[in-house]
Amino acid sequence: MTLEVRAVAKYIRMSAQKVRLVTDLVRGMDVQEAMDLLRFTPKAAAYEVRKAIQSAVANAEENYGVTADELYIAEITADEGPTLKRGRPGARGRYKPILKRSAHITVVLASKQA
Repeated sequence: MTLEVRAVAKYIRMSAQKVRLVTDLVRGMDVQEAMDLLRFTPKAAAYEVRKAIQSAVANAEENYGVTADELYIAEITADEGPTLKRGRPGARGRYKPILKRSAHITVVLASKQA
């Protein structure tokens, strides 16, 4: 039986499309390898994804006594969160909408088979 630990980072103020570019990089990797890759990834979403993975690792260590060396990223998804609808005036009295999107990041870590 494999151990699965999850963590969810909600309401990240970034579009899910931008976050998915980073989550696709680390899916299936060992936790340490993914953390090293994210540290040097030049995208703003890398910081948020890294925080979500750290949270899942902390959950594993605290609740199950498993170290980060024994874990890999089994699942990682970036789903759309609520959109804040803002706007500004446009030419000829029109309204120009501004959509401030958000995302939810879900990380599921599993233990490696020995």
